[in-house]
Amino acid sequence: MNQSKTYYITTPIYYPSDNLHIGHAYTTVAADCLARFKRMQGYDVFYLTGTDEHGQKIEKVARENNKDPKSYVDAIVANIKELWKTMLITNNDFIRTTEPRHEKVVQTLFQKVYDKGDIYLSKYEGWYCTPCETFFTERQLVDGKCPDCGREVELLQEESYFFKMGKYAPRLLEHIEAHPDFIQPESRRNEVINFIKSGLEDLCVSRTTFQWGVPVPMNQKHVVYVWFDALVNYLSAIGYLDNPEQFNRYWPADVHLMAKDILRFHAIIWPTLLMAMDLPLPKKVFAHGWIMLEGGKMSKSKGNVIDPRVLVDKYGVDAIRYYLVKELNYGQDGFYSEEALVNRINFDLANDLGNLISRTAAMIIRYFDGQIPAPGQAAAVDEELKQAASRAYEEATRQLDRLDFNAYINGVMRLVGRANKYIDETEPWVLAKDPQQHQRLATVMYNLAECIRIAVIMLTPTMPTLAQRVNEQIKFWEDVSALTWEEAGQWGLVRTGTPVQKGEVLFPRIDMKKEDTAVNESVNQEKPAVAEKTEEKKENEYITIDDFARMDLRVAEVISCEKMPKADKLLVLRLKVGDSERTVVSGIAQYYQPEDLIGKKVVLVANLKPTKLRGTLSEGMILAASDDERVEVLMVHSEIPSGSRVK
Repeated sequence: MNQSKTYYITTPIYYPSDNLHIGHAYTTVAADCLARFKRMQGYDVFYLTGTDEHGQKIEKVARENNKDPKSYVDAIVANIKELWKTMLITNNDFIRTTEPRHEKVVQTLFQKVYDKGDIYLSKYEGWYCTPCETFFTERQLVDGKCPDCGREVELLQEESYFFKMGKYAPRLLEHIEAHPDFIQPESRRNEVINFIKSGLEDLCVSRTTFQWGVPVPMNQKHVVYVWFDALVNYLSAIGYLDNPEQFNRYWPADVHLMAKDILRFHAIIWPTLLMAMDLPLPKKVFAHGWIMLEGGKMSKSKGNVIDPRVLVDKYGVDAIRYYLVKELNYGQDGFYSEEALVNRINFDLANDLGNLISRTAAMIIRYFDGQIPAPGQAAAVDEELKQAASRAYEEATRQLDRLDFNAYINGVMRLVGRANKYIDETEPWVLAKDPQQHQRLATVMYNLAECIRIAVIMLTPTMPTLAQRVNEQIKFWEDVSALTWEEAGQWGLVRTGTPVQKGEVLFPRIDMKKEDTAVNESVNQEKPAVAEKTEEKKENEYITIDDFARMDLRVAEVISCEKMPKADKLLVLRLKVGDSERTVVSGIAQYYQPEDLIGKKVVLVANLKPTKLRGTLSEGMILAASDDERVEVLMVHSEIPSGSRVK
């Protein structure tokens, strides 16, 4: 390990009002994937997660459960820690805001900012959302309700301490302008800039209407506002007061990773507080999208949550981590359904990855007595495969560094797909029949083994048990815990004579006994996946701008298109959407030939729930206009890049 290279990554600290769900698991698994990747690159990584345990909401829910707040959160925190063990999370520390080491830092920094003159005592009157632990002005409310969660707010008036947040607005804008990567993705950066320019008011940083919190050091009647308290965890966990050597080693953080609903706290409140504390700002604040269900955002309070432990028990930890990491396109929302999860396991892991490994192992056992042979002279198709491996390594590295987990997975799986195609191109079973082609067959087997080795290394940050399970069949490594990322970028590291033996199926296909009724209807009726005519809307049946905003419309480039076998109406399109790719099945085969669409830019409904049509997972819908006789796909005739938002 190169001790000069450090990497400090954090998740938000989770609010233990109830057990966590798959949305929280996404953030933690994605951060773990990045931490593992950086360790494989030789970085000294500090990965932090934890729990945010103070505040009015915890005090209230504990009372409703006839417990004191600490006893209530202790039980939930134990479950959270067990969940992270189940998900194979490799955090270096787990911080709790009720720990003395944290409370001491909160009080010290509160006093420091107060002594500087940036915290003052005054009266506060404002609208408060208890679930969000957030105050809002009248103009920030939406239809009189919380702009973040849509719940009722209450008007509060109390004596409070205030932080002069507005004082730091010009300096924060200047920092964002000078550091374009500070807030990512770019769409979130623009949101934050607009919010700051609309005017920052001074921030309430203490409460007197409840007691469950860190006491304000100069006035014990007050407790520190939960977001001042919570954000400081990123400093207290790495030893701000008690271990200055460690603190100076890891701060500033390389990335704060979180869901988009708490971006403003991390991209506005946190940087301005750090400025007042005379501390450097984090290098990156990254806000990913939500994992959505049919009923909208997953939420503990709504009760529409998915327990990741149940899924791990059914499908295995590697498969669930793979699904989570691949599910969200860069900065966008994703949709969860168990059907989509099973399809991902069956198509990506069983059909593509698992099948590549099992076929290769079986052929080496059959043709070379279970030992990887030495390669001979390379042919053109071998060089193409090597180039595909090189491109996959470069793409996976680049996309992980920019936190585009979906694109990273796509880059690796393109290599897996290319290796499967290589088998079809070289036809090893034909080569095996001709003794004159034995050396050629050896080259093919060696190249397939190399592709497997490289792909498995690159998937290791996401699927931490994969390398060991593959190694039990193809003995690539003496110690799978010592894998380095650099090894995936080198061709020819497989040792001649490496033993290969038959093993268990890595990813058994899952048989969904009962498919969703709507999916069956779609398959049976072959309904076109295009916009259809509907009855004329009745007067005043309007949608709101918020309804429209839920649709994620994107420009997508058609990179391949073919007819669905045994389905006269269906085309299977492969679309490029920014840096990612997806498959869409569309009922337009009567109106378009596949070659008519390749290279064209269409409009994609990107956040439509995935559905399976004739065994193919369709990940969205392309828009088209139609009358009684014609269907015309909507196209973008300009240089607007794929992935651009249609508004």
